[in-house]
Amino acid sequence: MNNAFLLLGSNLGDRLSFLNLAITSLQKTAGEIKNLSSVYETAAWGNTEQQAFLNQVLELETSLLPEQLLAQIHHIEKAAGRVRTEHWGPRELDIDILFFGKLLVNMPNLAVPHPQLHLRRFTLLPLAEIAPDLVHPTLHKSVSELLQICPDTLEAHIYHHGKLDL
Repeated sequence: MNNAFLLLGSNLGDRLSFLNLAITSLQKTAGEIKNLSSVYETAAWGNTEQQAFLNQVLELETSLLPEQLLAQIHHIEKAAGRVRTEHWGPRELDIDILFFGKLLVNMPNLAVPHPQLHLRRFTLLPLAEIAPDLVHPTLHKSVSELLQICPDTLEAHIYHHGKLDL
């Protein structure tokens, strides 16, 4: 079993419902949800001319291999209505693998740890809430340390204080 940290995001439709759909679907198909951050509302990153996102990080205990988890993620995103047409464009649901145990993965369709994790405040804030001492295996800094030096200054605040029901 491995612990994977995933980032959920949505900025179209009923954003909170899409996050709930992701959590429910991952629990049914990929493993046990061990921990959930609060939900953060964050300004769009990359393509900033779009509605704000809701973002949440979860810790998943899984027996799947990284490629198998990615396949499940793509299935869940597609079931939510996601169509990949525009890089960093609006989407009903986006799920990124941030960490997968201590594995380093560098494949054409999957890089773990997520290569831009340390540059994104909307990722580090919820991740620091549930795993502040987790050390990035190549940057050799904890999530808390990465958050302190993160260059991203886009607005992010807690949208939903409690954890969503599993």
